[in-house]
Amino acid sequence: MPPEEEWLANLTSPKTRRAYKIDVREFIAHAGLSNYTELRAVKRAHVIDWRKDMEKRGIEPSSIRRKLSALASLFDYLCESNAVASNPVEGVKRPTANGNEGSTPSVGDAQARRLLDAPPLDTLKGLRDRAILATLLYQAIRCEELCLLRVKDRQSRQGNLYFRIRGKRGKVRYVLVHPAAQSAIEDYLQKAGHTGDLEGALFRPVKNNTTGDLKKHLNPNSVYRCIVRKYGLETGLSAQVKGLCVHSLRATAATNALSHESDIAKVQEWLGHANISTTRLYDRRKSRPEDSPTFRVKY
Repeated sequence: MPPEEEWLANLTSPKTRRAYKIDVREFIAHAGLSNYTELRAVKRAHVIDWRKDMEKRGIEPSSIRRKLSALASLFDYLCESNAVASNPVEGVKRPTANGNEGSTPSVGDAQARRLLDAPPLDTLKGLRDRAILATLLYQAIRCEELCLLRVKDRQSRQGNLYFRIRGKRGKVRYVLVHPAAQSAIEDYLQKAGHTGDLEGALFRPVKNNTTGDLKKHLNPNSVYRCIVRKYGLETGLSAQVKGLCVHSLRATAATNALSHESDIAKVQEWLGHANISTTRLYDRRKSRPEDSPTFRVKY
């Protein structure tokens, strides 16, 4: 297998693999290369020219950074495999990232409460959706992490219930289960009846028109489309919060914890961030309306 294909195969996240593959193919097309093997002849000038072309086309700085990161990741792997002598992406200036605040929108406390209360209590889907929204809003886990949860991933440690989370790059962390989420999950499991299926998925489809198989993990796209988007529209949140998505619930939980003076290092560990600078993107304490000079103006 060529090193370029090995690099793609070693990316554990399907979402990252798909995005990086598209980004590298875009660079190959821009540079006029016919295949992966010609990447060995790429110089820094080729990368700079690609960056300038993206800037001219008005591509968002965050997207340019991701595309350059994808190419840098590939060449790092090629260097380790002795396929190339150096990484041509090194030294190529990247657009400045927003270091003050993340772009993912979060919701307010009252809005989060409306979302949590939206699913009905008299149906299996409603109970499941309440449990999922509570897990996302109280534990701040990623959508993919939620979908991968198994029944046995709820584990008691020193008298408290934790989720065993399988995060990015195979890293495992333990996240304390909030009592409100625990109660919602118990209600769902009692109705669903798969508490004893320890190896099975914790959150499952309530219907499957394709194969009929309900003993499987949820698809992240379904979590957005059938839960977050559905109740966002029903409660009016989608109209109030531009760009409401599953990650918004993670951002909401992180922002809420930091606003209530949770230690940022603990929040970093809670979220599973490798770098604390990523966690700081959720720290919006400096932009709280009540602290704004606007409300200090008097005439």
